[in-house]
Amino acid sequence: MSPGWDWERGESLLALDSPEEWDAAFERGEAGLGTAVIGLAFHCPLADVSPRIVKAMQLPDAGQRGFAFTAAGHAARLNGELTPELYDALRAEGPGGFAVNAIADTLTFVPFRKLPPWFKWRWVYEAVRNKLDAWWLQSVYALEDVWRAVLGRGA
Repeated sequence: MSPGWDWERGESLLALDSPEEWDAAFERGEAGLGTAVIGLAFHCPLADVSPRIVKAMQLPDAGQRGFAFTAAGHAARLNGELTPELYDALRAEGPGGFAVNAIADTLTFVPFRKLPPWFKWRWVYEAVRNKLDAWWLQSVYALEDVWRAVLGRGA
């Protein structure tokens, strides 16, 4: 066990800045690898952290796997892009599971022109859906206002 990293309790792992240390912990089967990969996303270049995020997305522990997807979202925020392997991993997981927030972060923080085709279609889908939801809510609110006005006058 390395000094400074408490893999059992997960303390200080968000400060991890050594991809080699993460690799060694992965080989040892340490707990907290998902937490630690978030730290790598904060402190390391995208090219160095990307393969480790993808590995962490395959962890058996669901909580740690969820943290790996959080790391992918942070990578999108911090870098304004992702690697092809991260795009592929997010697409494979799909928008319904662990990847929902990472996909949303990617669509928010990565410029449209840098997105691969599936993500461009997802961006268009989300934009149309959001607009339709907004129109629906406006119409519901307008009908509620009319209903209140009718009931208020009749009472």
